[in-house]
Amino acid sequence: MPEHPEHSQNTSKPVRTFLDKLASFISSEPDSCTELLDILHDAHDRKLIDTECLSMIEGVFRLFDSAVRDIMIPRSQMYVIDITRPFSEWIDIVTKSGHSRYPVIEGDNETIIGTLHAKDLLHAGEEGFSIRNILRPAVFIPESKRLNVLLRDFRNTHNHLAIVVDEFGNISGLVTIEDVLEQIVGDIEDEFDDENDDKIVPVKAGSAGPRWRIPALTEMAEFNETLGTALEDNRVDTIGGFVANCLGRVPHKGDTFDIGDLHFEVLRADARQLHTLLVEKKTATPEKNPAKL
Repeated sequence: MPEHPEHSQNTSKPVRTFLDKLASFISSEPDSCTELLDILHDAHDRKLIDTECLSMIEGVFRLFDSAVRDIMIPRSQMYVIDITRPFSEWIDIVTKSGHSRYPVIEGDNETIIGTLHAKDLLHAGEEGFSIRNILRPAVFIPESKRLNVLLRDFRNTHNHLAIVVDEFGNISGLVTIEDVLEQIVGDIEDEFDDENDDKIVPVKAGSAGPRWRIPALTEMAEFNETLGTALEDNRVDTIGGFVANCLGRVPHKGDTFDIGDLHFEVLRADARQLHTLLVEKKTATPEKNPAKL
C-alpha cells in the first residue's frame, strides 16, 4: 500500500553536522590544515568547543609554522653564570632571577661549558662540592629549528633548555620548554613573575633616555600621560593594540623597533598576545651652534 504523502519522509538534503564534516575531512585526506581549522571554527560557533580549546588547537598548528628564532630569549636578556667569578656574586643572580636553569660560561661570553640546575645548589655546603661536577651538558640548536620538532626533542631527552646558535655558530639566545608550551596554552606565570606586571614601572635609564616597563594592556591615555607623548589610534584602547597595529602583526618576544622618539623592546609575549614592553624615550640632543665665519 503506498504511503500517504503526509507520512512520507522529507527528501530535502539534510544539514551536515560537525561530526559529518570531520569524518568527511578525515576520509578525504586533504593536503592542508585549512579545512580542518574551518571545521573547528564551525564547531566553536556551534558551541561544541569553547574558545580556550579552539585557541589551544590553533596553538598546536602554530608550532608547525614557527621556528626557534620566533620565540627565543635573545642573548642580551639571558641570565648567564660565570664560574670564574666569586660564588657569592653569581649565586645572587640565581636567587634574584628565580629561574631553574642557567647557561654557564668560563670567562668567555661566547663559550658555554654547560648548564646549571638551581636545585643542584642544595648540595653547595657539602664536603667536596664542586660546581663543575654538577654541570649538565649544554644543548645547542639552530635558529631555524621548528617548534614541533623541538618540543618532541625536549620530551625525548628530558631537557628543558637549549642554547640557540646562528648559522656561524654564534650564540643568539636560549629557549625553554616553557617558551614552547606558551605557544599552545598562552603565557605561563609563576610565583617569581613580577607582581607589578599590571603597572607602569620606571627602570634604570638607557643610553638614549628614561625607560619604563609597561604592561601591554595599559590604556593609551595613561601611557601618554606617563611618558609625555601624544600617541593616538581610534581603533584601539591599549598600548599593546597600538603597537600591534603599527607592526601589522602580534609582536614576538625580543622584537625591537622605534615609533617616533620611542624605542620599544618586547619583554613578554606569546603567539596570541603581547604582554610586557620596555619603552625608552629618546632624549633630544641639542644642536651645536654653527661656527661663526
